[in-house]
Amino acid sequence: MTVLYLIALLGFLVYVGWLATRISRPSLTEWYLVSFLLGVGSVVLTGFVLSALYLTANTLVWAGSVFLTATVIGWALRWAKPVTDQPAVFSVSQLIGQRRQTFRDWFGTLPTFPKLLFSALFGTLAIIAVTNLLLVLFTVPNEWDSMTGHLNRVMQYIQRGTMRHFGGTNWNMDTYPKSVCTLQIYSFLMTGRFENAFKFIHHLSYWTALISVFGIVQRIGNRLSASFLCALAYALLPDFLMQAITTETDIVLTAYLSVLLYMLFTFRQTRDNRYLWLAGMVYGIAFGHKITFALLQPSVFVIMLYTVFLAPSWKTTVARTVRLAAAIFVGICLWMLPTGYLKNIEVFGHPIGPPTALRHQSVERAGSLGNLLEQGSRNVVRYAYDHFNLDGIRNLEAGAELNHLMRVPAVVLEDKLRLRLDEETDFSIVPFAFDRRFVFYNANPYWGVFGFGLIFPLVILVLTGIIRSTPHVYLGLALALHFAALSYSAPYDPFKGRYFIETGLFGVTFLALLFLKPAIAVDKPGRPAWKAYVGLIAGLGCLSALLCVFLNIRALPFEWTGPTGITYPSAFNSDRIRQMTLGRPDIYQPYKRFDELVPAKATVALGTINDDYEYPLYGPELSRRLIPINPFEQGLRPIPKEADYLFFDKSVIKPRPGDLRLGTDTTMKDLIVPGEDYYLRKLK
Repeated sequence: MTVLYLIALLGFLVYVGWLATRISRPSLTEWYLVSFLLGVGSVVLTGFVLSALYLTANTLVWAGSVFLTATVIGWALRWAKPVTDQPAVFSVSQLIGQRRQTFRDWFGTLPTFPKLLFSALFGTLAIIAVTNLLLVLFTVPNEWDSMTGHLNRVMQYIQRGTMRHFGGTNWNMDTYPKSVCTLQIYSFLMTGRFENAFKFIHHLSYWTALISVFGIVQRIGNRLSASFLCALAYALLPDFLMQAITTETDIVLTAYLSVLLYMLFTFRQTRDNRYLWLAGMVYGIAFGHKITFALLQPSVFVIMLYTVFLAPSWKTTVARTVRLAAAIFVGICLWMLPTGYLKNIEVFGHPIGPPTALRHQSVERAGSLGNLLEQGSRNVVRYAYDHFNLDGIRNLEAGAELNHLMRVPAVVLEDKLRLRLDEETDFSIVPFAFDRRFVFYNANPYWGVFGFGLIFPLVILVLTGIIRSTPHVYLGLALALHFAALSYSAPYDPFKGRYFIETGLFGVTFLALLFLKPAIAVDKPGRPAWKAYVGLIAGLGCLSALLCVFLNIRALPFEWTGPTGITYPSAFNSDRIRQMTLGRPDIYQPYKRFDELVPAKATVALGTINDDYEYPLYGPELSRRLIPINPFEQGLRPIPKEADYLFFDKSVIKPRPGDLRLGTDTTMKDLIVPGEDYYLRKLK
């Protein structure tokens, strides 16, 4: 049956591509983005319906129903296409051939410096693309949030046959929006329960965002050199690049945001109403994906102001606003409301989740408004300091020393100004440090040298009026607003580099000015010093990206001993449990013993806590049935009769004679969260 399901999956992809040719203009970029939007929208909407019918785990129903949903959505979007444009159906294969020739002509006519620049960028991306694809296909997921919540709940939904609220150990399992789960479940089931298919939507989002950046810059400047530079630079930004092989949710939100921006800028260029409907659709999908899209609303509004609301007359503005509002309303009703926010309000009284979670990582932690303004302002400076790092390069000991020396003047300045960035800790999840721990910056970098070397200086030059570019003024305001939103809306968190990938989407477009503005253009004769500087930043950016991939301790292509003296195994050869517990090495032994002692198809009751990794307990075939009995802040439940084993923490359930102590490694120091004292009880 697996072969038939794979054929159905391939058929679905071909079908949405065919539908996209009847909706988009004859543009390869636009055809891909509309195909992506159709595919994602169809699967998410289908998943909501199947969950209500308790058919979440039915592969056969999935295989057929997505075609029906795609047909309905495609027909509705085709209706939004102008009547005069109806015959413009195109051949994708012919379009690919034309674009291939266009690329050859463009690259062949480049001056020497841009040709060298693009050769380095394309070459680096090619190496990374192959490496990352292998890591996606052949290494197990191991992100902290996925081990406790994201992938854990996906398996619970499959076992239960529905995505309804059930009461998980980790608060994320019930409170996070469920739209991404539908995409992961569909990929998992249609590939014959291939575990790494959970990563497919995230890896696809990486390429989708790159294509969107290319398209956005084309709409702004219509220069291939500018568009390729922005897309390639974004591909190599460390924080964005690192999520391409993970199951983190931020990269998927970034893809949705990028498609939304593309549709808005394309509307400004064409005044074609179909792009407002497509924008409304992706807006609903994005809000249904993650609540942090709310932090992007000021930024999105600024872009809408430039692309939609500014018009020659009030009548036109009102007409566009009504049409866009209608599209957003439809998108919210179909893709946002069913995703779980309403259930959160019913259960917890808040769309995000329980009060404990809000106090831990939301604005409520700041207390008074005065303290929020003070500490939020500190966060602005803290995150600015975090962006001023040689990310990737400092994975090497020599790079870390160079990074430290480079930042000495900035640290001295902070001390002279008495900003107390590392002393004030009441609005911090993890206190700020000028020299962060290796485990923090290795897994969660920011923009690296591209950021502080080119992007931020260009943003400042535009916002101060030294370089004039109207679209970039609005993009700069959008960047500043999102930077501020991240700083004031939640406590400081050194892992927040993953959130700034959305900010980077606005920022990377400023690199287009290197080809769009004659005063700083790098394709003009002369200017050896300026070209040398741009070449240096690009070269360091390429090196940074390569080191981010090849020295990422969570997914190392080759064995490596880090600067802390710890030897990390290759992700391709590592033991499954060891690879999954890299973030919490002290729990490797008890989890390994559990995997050896408990049969592959056993039913296990879990008396665990919020921070415990539960996903590894499903086993290498993901065949064990796990039943949480200590749901977040709901109290301990009775052990279910169907359970064969009980896996529990001593802090949750008191051991009794006959229980097997699995323990934890108490000799390890400097752990992010120490493991519990684990026990196993045989019930049958």
